[in-house]
Amino acid sequence: MKTKEIYNLAINKGIEADFRGREGVTNVLKRRRRKYENLPEKEKGDFNEDDLKNPYLDSQILNIAEDKEVKKVLVGIDIEPAEIILAKEIEGIDLIISHHPMGKALANLHEVMDLQSDVLNQYGVPINVAEGLMRERISEVARGVNRLNHQRTVDTAKILGFNLICLHTSSDNLAARFLKEKIEEKDDLIILQDLIELLNELPEHKEAIKFGAGPRIFVGKKEGRCGKIALTEITGGTEGSPKLYEKMAIAGIGTVVGMHISEENKKEAEAANINVVIAGHMSSDSLGMNLILDELEKRGIEIIPCSGLIRVSRAQS
Repeated sequence: MKTKEIYNLAINKGIEADFRGREGVTNVLKRRRRKYENLPEKEKGDFNEDDLKNPYLDSQILNIAEDKEVKKVLVGIDIEPAEIILAKEIEGIDLIISHHPMGKALANLHEVMDLQSDVLNQYGVPINVAEGLMRERISEVARGVNRLNHQRTVDTAKILGFNLICLHTSSDNLAARFLKEKIEEKDDLIILQDLIELLNELPEHKEAIKFGAGPRIFVGKKEGRCGKIALTEITGGTEGSPKLYEKMAIAGIGTVVGMHISEENKKEAEAANINVVIAGHMSSDSLGMNLILDELEKRGIEIIPCSGLIRVSRAQS
């Protein structure tokens, strides 16, 4: 497989796992095309037409130095210049894959956050309420990433001649779908401790426990009942609006499973009596990436994990 084929495979896997379904993703792309077609002609030249096919603008091909068959890949949760330099020390690296976005993918991180509105709506929050509260948060994230040095790692890859891609929401969708199905398979998740024990069974989380980053209850008590469990904070770019927890409680959600949570969001969840279970950031990111990397492994591609990736292969199972 070549770099673009690997990228397209990852995007398609992300679409298959997307909570909105393929039809929902198609609607996202239709709205983006309509927006593009309504642009003044002079602005269309600045628009990347590839983005009309990619629903996840935080997942991108960032550099293709050589369009060659990929046999060995260096993969990390975060790829920075240090990891690019590391790749020079490992013989035969054909492609570097980051989970977290950089370059234009980081600049467009806010563009994927509408996904959260649709997921919240599926759990009972009115779409107009979800969109209204997310709009402010999306704007905040857009302003926050605007100040960053987006191209630093991309430029390093260009100078050292490495192919580089990042797979963020496309990967997080797989983690979210996997966790949702695991939770829904169990009919005995009564209290939060039951949920923690389920998460602890997953090998990525089990490994994270060893270095103090396993699943934890951030809001609630072990003996507290779960109620309706919602996977609203695993995918969709980054944390949503803190104002949403009250609306989640009204919609009947009892427990939210996420990757991480800010202090402001934690306080709002406590005020709304919403339990928050944090599955773990690196371990949950690793779960989603592993489900993509298994597909590469099946095709004979060697995976070299680095930078926080907890590599667990399910390719043979």
